[in-house]
Amino acid sequence: MAAQRTNTPRPLSSSHSPYRITPLSAFLAIIGVYSVGTVVWQTLHLGAGGGSTHVSDVLTQTKDAFIRPGSNNGRTSVANDGSWMATSTIDGDNADSGGGVLDSVLGSFSIMAASGGDPHSNDSVTGSIIPINLSVNYLQVIDKAPGAPPEPIMSQSATSARVAEDFLPMVSPDEVVFRWAFQARKGANHKDTQEISAYRIIVRQFGNPSNVAWDTNKVNVPVMPDSVSWGSVTQPVAGHIYEWKVFVWDAAGASSSSSWKKFAVGPQSSEAWEGKWIVHPDDMDTFDNAKQGSKDECKLWKMRRPLPIFRGRISSDKISGVKEIASALLVVSGLGSFRASFDGVPLSTSGPIDPPFTDYTKRVMYRGFDVTKFLQEGKYHSDISHVVGIEMGSGWWDHRPISSSIVKLDLLPRGPVTVIAQLYLRTQSGKQHVLIPTSMSSEAWQVTRGHIRESDLFTGEIVDLKRHEDLDGWDTPAHQQLKENSKIVWTTPVEYRTDVTAQRRHDALAKRAGAYRDEDNRGPVWEEIKGYAAPIGRLEPSDIPPILPMERIEPEEVRSLTNGRWLVDFGKSVSGTLYFSEGLAEPIVKDTYPRAHGYAGTEDGESFFTVVYGESLDMTTGDINRVLVAGMGLHDGGPRHVSASEGAQDNTPCFPNDHDHILTQRDVYVYSGEAKHRFATARQSHFTTHAFRFAEVCCIATPPSGVYALAYRTAMLEWGSFDSSNVLLNGGYELVKNAMKSNLLSVQSDCPHREKLPYGGDLVASSPAAMHMFDMSAFYRKTIRDWIDGQWKSGAYTETSIWQDLNDYAGIGKGAGETVWASAPPVLTVRHMQHYADKDLLSETLSGHIRWLTFLNKEFDRGLEQRGYDKELKGYEGDGTGLSDWLALRTKDTWLTHTAFYMASARAVAYIARKLESDVHEKKGMSLAKSLESKISSFYSKKPDWDFPEGHGYATPGPELGLFTRIVPADKRCAVLKNWFKRPGSVWPGDEERLFLNEVDEEDLEDMVRTGELVRESDGKLYMGWSQWQGFNEGILAMRYSLKTLSEFGFHNVALRKATGIGFGTPEYMLRHNATTMWESWWRSEDLYSRNHPMLGAMAEWMSSSAAGVSHYPTTTGGRTILFWPRFPRSAKTLEYASATQGTAKGDYSIAWRFEDLPSDKEYTSGVATIRVRFVVPPGGEGVYRPPFAIVRNKVTLAHAEVVPDMIGARNAARDECTRRRNNREGFPYSWEYDRSKEKWYKLESSKRIGTPCESFLFHKSIDQTQWGPEDDISEAFSVREDKKVGPGLYEVLIREWPLQEEVKGSGRIGNIPEYYNSKNMGSYCSDTSTAEWDIDDATHII
Repeated sequence: MAAQRTNTPRPLSSSHSPYRITPLSAFLAIIGVYSVGTVVWQTLHLGAGGGSTHVSDVLTQTKDAFIRPGSNNGRTSVANDGSWMATSTIDGDNADSGGGVLDSVLGSFSIMAASGGDPHSNDSVTGSIIPINLSVNYLQVIDKAPGAPPEPIMSQSATSARVAEDFLPMVSPDEVVFRWAFQARKGANHKDTQEISAYRIIVRQFGNPSNVAWDTNKVNVPVMPDSVSWGSVTQPVAGHIYEWKVFVWDAAGASSSSSWKKFAVGPQSSEAWEGKWIVHPDDMDTFDNAKQGSKDECKLWKMRRPLPIFRGRISSDKISGVKEIASALLVVSGLGSFRASFDGVPLSTSGPIDPPFTDYTKRVMYRGFDVTKFLQEGKYHSDISHVVGIEMGSGWWDHRPISSSIVKLDLLPRGPVTVIAQLYLRTQSGKQHVLIPTSMSSEAWQVTRGHIRESDLFTGEIVDLKRHEDLDGWDTPAHQQLKENSKIVWTTPVEYRTDVTAQRRHDALAKRAGAYRDEDNRGPVWEEIKGYAAPIGRLEPSDIPPILPMERIEPEEVRSLTNGRWLVDFGKSVSGTLYFSEGLAEPIVKDTYPRAHGYAGTEDGESFFTVVYGESLDMTTGDINRVLVAGMGLHDGGPRHVSASEGAQDNTPCFPNDHDHILTQRDVYVYSGEAKHRFATARQSHFTTHAFRFAEVCCIATPPSGVYALAYRTAMLEWGSFDSSNVLLNGGYELVKNAMKSNLLSVQSDCPHREKLPYGGDLVASSPAAMHMFDMSAFYRKTIRDWIDGQWKSGAYTETSIWQDLNDYAGIGKGAGETVWASAPPVLTVRHMQHYADKDLLSETLSGHIRWLTFLNKEFDRGLEQRGYDKELKGYEGDGTGLSDWLALRTKDTWLTHTAFYMASARAVAYIARKLESDVHEKKGMSLAKSLESKISSFYSKKPDWDFPEGHGYATPGPELGLFTRIVPADKRCAVLKNWFKRPGSVWPGDEERLFLNEVDEEDLEDMVRTGELVRESDGKLYMGWSQWQGFNEGILAMRYSLKTLSEFGFHNVALRKATGIGFGTPEYMLRHNATTMWESWWRSEDLYSRNHPMLGAMAEWMSSSAAGVSHYPTTTGGRTILFWPRFPRSAKTLEYASATQGTAKGDYSIAWRFEDLPSDKEYTSGVATIRVRFVVPPGGEGVYRPPFAIVRNKVTLAHAEVVPDMIGARNAARDECTRRRNNREGFPYSWEYDRSKEKWYKLESSKRIGTPCESFLFHKSIDQTQWGPEDDISEAFSVREDKKVGPGLYEVLIREWPLQEEVKGSGRIGNIPEYYNSKNMGSYCSDTSTAEWDIDDATHII
C-alpha cells in the first residue's frame, strides 16, 4: 500500500479557519443506507436549502480586496473510452438563501439501492460503481417538491389515500429512451472504477412485479451508449405504468443495481385519446360571434369569470366489475392551466403553468398521475365511488385581454378554458379499461364556476374564500350525498369547437409578419380570424418536468408601513407566491386604501385583503416599487412620472381599474358574508407567479404570522456550482443563478414580471451559464422544438419562440427575427449535443435548420441592404439596424453580429450534419461558414485593431468575438490581441447616476474619486466611469467573448480584474444597491429596466470554467470528456481559492484549488507559493488536465486516491460549514441607502449572506486523510503546456514554488493597459496556429 501523502496547507487566519467538523452524526450513517437516496436527491439536488451569511472585514481601504483567504485543437488527442453517464460528487456549494448561492447540491444525485443479480432484490452493494439518476426521455420521478408547502386543508370527506409522487414521467409508446449516471461506491478501489464493462435493463409492470415487460439481459459493451431505447421485440402499452432498474458491472466483474423507478406510457397521438376537449357551455358561447355580436373582448372575457371547475364521477358499477386492479393511470391536460385532484386529494403541487407554455395550436402537453392507491383503498359512496376534480386557471390561454406594445397577447392562441382527461385501469390479468373520457355525451363529467374569480400571469389571482367554503367536498364522492347548495349549479360541459384551422391561423399570422412566400400572399387577414377560438394542437406527454415549489423561504423581516399595511422581506428575489400557513386575521375595512390595495370587485357584505409583490422599494415612498415589475411595462411612471406621464394607462383596454395606473403583481382574497375566522383558510394563489423579494399585506391590524415565500421553477436538476475566496465573484455568481431560477417557468424568460417571454438572444447569451447550473436536457429540447413549431414556411426563425412582432424591424425582414435572436435554435441544438449527445434531436431538427440557412442565403444580403448597410460597409460607423450586443455601454457593431451569427448558423448545420454523417450538408454548411469568415476577415483585418473599415477600435463586440470564434487569421492573432488592450473606458452620464451624485455627501464623493469610481472632467464635474479592464462595458454577447478570450489567451488576471471590479458597470455596483438577482442593464433604473434578468449572466459559466477550471471539452459530446483547466491569478490577493462542480449527462465533475505556503506579508505580490489542485472524474468519465500558462520553476506532481473516500460525508460537512458562514453573514459588506427625509444617499455597513466564501468539500479534512497512489512527475508536460488525460477517480496536483507577481496596473480605471499593447511578447497561445481554425467538432467556439 502506498504511503499516506503528507498535506501541509498554510493555516488560514482565525477568521477563516479550516474546517473544524465534529465526527459525522447519525445522519451520515442514515444517508449511507441506500434506501433513502431518493429523498436525499429530492431535497438536496432539486432544491436549494436555507442558510445565511455575514461580512465585516472583507474590504480593504482601497475596496478592491473582496477576498476571503483561506481540444483536441492540435494539443492532444482525446479518445472516447466508452464512459457513459459518470457521476461523482457535487461541490459543497453555497446555501441558496437570502443572497442565493446553492445550498450544497449534495451529490449529483440520489444514493440508490444497489444489488447484483436478482432483478427483484435489493441486496447489498457488491460492485464499485452504482447506477443512479435514472431518467426516461430525460425525465426523472420527483417524489416531492423540495419547497412543497404543508398538505392543504382538505374536506373531511376526502380520502386518506395519497399520490405517490409529485411528478411521474410520461412518455409515448414510440419513444422510450433510458439514461442513467454512475457513482463510485465509498471504499471502492481505484482500479475497479476504471471500466464499466456491461449493463442490464429490466422493465416490469407496476403493480404486477412478476410481469417483466422487457429485459435486455446482460449486455457486454466496449463503449457504453449515450442512451438505450426500448427494444423493438415488445412495445410499451399506452395506459400502463412501468418500473425499471439498471445493473452495471465494474472492471472487476462485480455488479450493482439501481433502485426501481417508475414511468408511465400515455396515448401516442391525439387520435389515440378517447377523451375530447370539454368546456363550460357559457364560456364556449363567448366565442360565438353570432351570439355575442359587438361585445368587446374585455366584456366577453369577464363573462368567463369566475373560472370553471370540472369533475368526473366514476360510478360504482364501472368499478365493481373490475377485479384485482393492478394500476390506475389518470391522464389530464387543461388550457390555460390545471390542478387535478382525486377524491379530494391534490395530485401534485404544480399549477402555475401546467401544461407548459407552447404554441398551443401546434402542441399541448399532458400529465399522468398514478392513482392506483385511490382505487385500491377508496370507499364507495352510494352510486359514485370516485371523483376526479380539475381546477382551472387562465395561464397563457385565456389571459386578461390587455393591449401592450411589449407583450402582444392578441397574437397568442386563446380560447375558453378547456380540459381533456381519461382514466386507465389495468387488472392483474392484463386487461385494460378506459374510464370517464371527457366528452359532452358522457354523463360522468360536470362543470360549474369555481372559487377563483380571476387568474392572470401578469395581474395575479382573486380568490373567493366563501365560494371555496361552499364548494367543500366538490371533488369527493360524498358531495353527491350532501344537500345541494343553491349557489352551486353543476351543468353538462360541451365539446370545444372552433371555426379556424391551424393552417388558416398560421397563414394569417405569416401575412401580418410579412413572412409569407409569394405563393402564400392570398392568405387570410389576421383581423378576420383573431376573435375566433384558436384551434388546439396535437397532444403529447409533457417533455419537461412541471413547475414546482422548489424552495420555501421564511421572511427575514416583517415591518409595519402603518395604516394596517405590512411589508414582508424575504431577503432575495424569487418567482412564486406567498403562502399563509396560518391563514390571516380579520381585515380592516377602510374608507381609503393605500395605493394598489383597493379592490373594485367587492359587493355588499364582502371583505378582502390584498398582497402586492415587488423586487425593490421605491426610493421616494419606501413601499414597493411597482413600476419596475409592472406587467407588460404598463404604468404611469410611478410617483416621479419620469418614464411615463400621469394617466398614461387611462385608455388601455381592459386595464384593471383598481391597480392605480400601474399593472400590479397582486393577489386578492375575498369573503362574502359574516362568519368567524373568515380568512383562516387563505393559503396561496395557485395559477400565477410573481417576481418579488418584498410583499405588502394589507390591511390587517397585526403582522401576518406563518407566512412563507414559495419559489417556483421548472423542476430540473440543479447540478452546477461555483465558490471562491472572493466575495465579488461569489456575489456575481449568485446574482446570475438567482435570476436564472426566477426565469425558468416552462420557458427561459427575459424577466419574470414584465414580459415572461423566451427571447432567442437571451438564450444565445446565457445558455452556457444555464447548462452549467442546471440539467437543461429536457428543457432545451423543448425550447428548440418550440422554435421549430414557430418557424415560418419561408424558413425564417422568429425572435421569440412564439411570434410576438416585437423587434422584427431589427432583422433582415420577411418575418425573421433579429439575426442573433433568430439563430438561437441551431446554436442551441449544437450546445445540446455537446452536453447531452441527443442524436435523435439532431435528426429531428436538421431540416428546420437547413431551411433557416437557405432563407439566410436567399435573403441576408438583400435584407441588410434594405436596412441601410452598404455592401462594402462604406459610411458604416456601427449602431446600424439590429440589436447586436444588447445593452452594451459602447457603440454596437450590428453588421458584425448579423454576419457572425449567419456564420454560426452555417457552422451549426455543418456540425449537426457531421454527427449524422450527412456529407453533403456538412460540406455545404462548412463551405458557407468559411466564406462568411473570409468576408468578415476581409473587412476587419485591414486594421490592426480588427475593426470595420471606418471604425475607431471602439464598437462591441470586436476583437473578442473574432478571437474567440477563431475568425481572426492565425498570422494576425497576436497583433489583434495586443491592440485590443488599447481600448479605454469612458464616463457615464445616466440620469439615475447623475441624481445619485447630486445627493451624496462631499466626503463620499471624494472617497469614490480616490478609488477610481468617479472621474472629474475638465469642467470640474464628476461622472461615474465605466471601465474596459476593471469592469464591464460589454452587452449580453461580448461579456462572454471578452472573459473567455482573456482567460484562454493567457490574460486570466485581466478577466479576474473585470469580474471583481468596483463601481459602475460591475456586479459590485448591483450588490451595493441591494441586488439579489442580475439586472437587465449595467446602470441603475428605478422605473424602466428589470432587476431580475439573466441575459448578462455569461460570467457565471466563465467563473466555473476559468476561475475554478472545469468545463466541457470543446469537442466532446454528451459530457464524455471534461476539461480541467484552472487558471491562477498573478497574486493571491485577488483570489486565494476557488472550486466548482460541472454536472454532465455522464456525471458530476468537481475541481478545487488553493494557494498554500503563502508569504506572511499578506500582499502576495512576490515570492513563491504552493498550489494544491484536487479534481474528481466520475466512473466511466474522462478528464483532460491542462496546465496553466505560467512557467513553473519547480516540481509538479499528479497522484490519484487509491480508495474512493467518503465524498458524500465530506459534502455534508462542507455544506454545514457553508451554512454556518452564511448564517453569520460573511458576504457582501455594505449597501447604499436613501434617506428620504434628508433626500441623501448614505453608505450603510451591513453584512449580507450573498457572496459568502465557502471552501470545497475536496479540501475537507476527511479528504485530507485519503491514501494517495504514487506521484507522477508531470513537470515536463507543464513546461510545454501538454494536456494530461486521466480516467475516473480523485486526483491531486501539487504545483510547488509558483511565482507570485504584482498585478498589471494599466493607466487607471477607465484607461487601457500599456504594459500589454507595448509588449513584444503576447504569449504562446495567440501564436499557436493549431488553435487558429475552428474545428468542426468544436461546439464551444461555434459562436
